[in-house]
Amino acid sequence: MNTTASHPNATTTIVPLVTLQPSNSTNDEAYIGFIAATIACVFFGTNLVPVKRVDTGDGMFFQWVFCSAVWCVGLVVNVIQGYPTFYPISMLGGFLWCTGNAVTVPILKTIGLGMGMLFWASANLLTGWFSGRFGWFGLKPQDRFTWPALDYVGVALGFLRPILFSFVKSDVMDKPATERSPLLAGQTTESYQGTINTRYGRDTTTAHEQSDHSWVDILSPVQKRILGILMALFAGSMYGFNFAPVLYAQQHYEGATDNGLDYVFAHFSGIYATSTLYFILYAIYMKNRPKVFPRAILPTLLSGAMWGIAQTAWFVANQRLQESVSFPIITTGPSLIGALWSVLYFREIKGTRNLLILSVAMIVTVSGAVLTGLSY
Repeated sequence: MNTTASHPNATTTIVPLVTLQPSNSTNDEAYIGFIAATIACVFFGTNLVPVKRVDTGDGMFFQWVFCSAVWCVGLVVNVIQGYPTFYPISMLGGFLWCTGNAVTVPILKTIGLGMGMLFWASANLLTGWFSGRFGWFGLKPQDRFTWPALDYVGVALGFLRPILFSFVKSDVMDKPATERSPLLAGQTTESYQGTINTRYGRDTTTAHEQSDHSWVDILSPVQKRILGILMALFAGSMYGFNFAPVLYAQQHYEGATDNGLDYVFAHFSGIYATSTLYFILYAIYMKNRPKVFPRAILPTLLSGAMWGIAQTAWFVANQRLQESVSFPIITTGPSLIGALWSVLYFREIKGTRNLLILSVAMIVTVSGAVLTGLSY
């Protein structure tokens, strides 16, 4: 229904008020939503692969470069969308996500890619589902389901998943950092830094200080496991809430559209601004000697671009479906892909017992996602 006639000032609104109708009212739009969710799962599950074995140190430089690529993706989307209205509140979602992402590198170094992704996906699922389903933070509860019981069962399986994953052991917890070879062949950070030190007459004994070693490497295997799981749960919780500010703007701001792509640039701007602030504070803490890894730049830019595409697809999925449907699907799919990378390529998860538990956990994960999809 077009309500322009009932609003004298409607002509000043860039986007017609007709867009405020629920976007998930047709099967065709739901189909687009599921396609977007699939794209998001593939790119989210793969985006960290380029940097998995690249020297990243404590992760602060990695995050800043990563978020630079994310912002570039947002800029492209903003141009394609015709420069829609910028809602600053959407930047708050970027802040939440970036705060959680700050511990990504320590997570990879403590429990590995597959385990880390599985744990933060579980926390992401639960926080995102609860906030969307029950209307936390001033949001309107989402209850447009054909089979609500299936949605509840799917999310209940999400509670079971991290319990199963906690019994899977990753080789990263026991493997020293010196045994990790880079994914891309070539000069290591240590040799690169040694060349620079020699060229400029520096003491080559400082080369080791610029290596990939960080505070994580002094932890025991048990400490790595516990801390890695806690950091993954924290990161997942921040990820789960990052869409709430965007949904709030859509539901409460006059003239706001339901097109998720209109909020991508503001959201990504919040990510880049937060990562820049954190890097500045980090540089100050390091007395203007932050750990910078030149050979990580291109892999990290690729990783960030892949993530930006995945997050953009998630915005589309939220629009075409709804958050309580898109979250269970997109938070479970990438974890399966990440687990496959860990098993088949990185060999982080080995042994009959570990693989058996992982298989059961993956079956539970797929079942939950399918039930959630069928509930719509």
